[in-house]
Amino acid sequence: MSRVATESTRIAPEERLVNLVVALLATDQGLTKDTILTSVSGYREQSEAGAGKDALEKMFERDKENLRGLGVPIETIGDFADPDDLREARYRVPTSEYELPVDIDFTPAELAVLNLAGGVWSESSMSAQARSGLRKIRALGNDVDAPIIGYSPRINLREPAFAALQRAIEQAREVEFDYLKAGGDAPGRRRVRPLALVEYEGRWHVYGFDRDQDAARTFLLSRISSDVQVTKRSFEPGLRDGAGERALQGLQEVASRQRALLEVAPGTEAALRLSRRSTPAEQGIHVPYVDVHVFADELASYGPEVRVVEPAALREQVVQRLERTLRLHTEGGLR
Repeated sequence: MSRVATESTRIAPEERLVNLVVALLATDQGLTKDTILTSVSGYREQSEAGAGKDALEKMFERDKENLRGLGVPIETIGDFADPDDLREARYRVPTSEYELPVDIDFTPAELAVLNLAGGVWSESSMSAQARSGLRKIRALGNDVDAPIIGYSPRINLREPAFAALQRAIEQAREVEFDYLKAGGDAPGRRRVRPLALVEYEGRWHVYGFDRDQDAARTFLLSRISSDVQVTKRSFEPGLRDGAGERALQGLQEVASRQRALLEVAPGTEAALRLSRRSTPAEQGIHVPYVDVHVFADELASYGPEVRVVEPAALREQVVQRLERTLRLHTEGGLR
């Protein structure tokens, strides 16, 4: 009978994802699933604590799904003689995806800043567990380029609710939390079977089955206003299969129905951040969004760099935030 790793051996889920990316970047020939589960920190501790192979493989499959959702291109390499034979499949992240074009040049000042940033990244990302994992992979005879410097995965700092939700998903247990709906005045209690954590538009969401609504729902982690209570009520683990893809598809469908027309000052932070998810328009750019209140928060933070042309409801929300900021700085605040 398998048992769950104790808290003393548990590695934070986002650190496990970083360790996995580092390991897959560090090999050209790829790593087998068995190698990953026994060598990469985050899986290794679970295995040593007695977690069953099936549970570890499902964790790995969910991690792959999450990373691909974040834009990390994980390749699956089949048998050399029969590429369709995936029984001994190997996995890797092609380093070519993260190499700079040969025609890019940097000034001495720019190189100095990059060197400084690379040093900070190397100290913070290459944990002792990650370095240990790479040493174990080397011992297995795989070629490893180390350390991997300059690659920064697109994983944001997690919300306070992240760890508890990830643990509940791994254990297939229901959760309860207080949640403030968009535009609501007071939070309401939710009872949810959490199935997947996904990042969309730079924000974390949990997708699951809302027991009170008797339907699948997606919740923005930043709107969870209480501690997440992981209950003893369990659910069928198979419900998690493909949940991440369903969640992202749902969010994309919502965003496809809601587009903002924005005028953005060129060369600004707003232009840099919004252009990555926009399409050109005659008057400016079109940007899809999911939550009008969250998007209004972002647009208001850019100040005069952005003007909302439409829809009117979004423009009104942004104006309200700017006016509230002005009042805070003029009525008994900063002058």
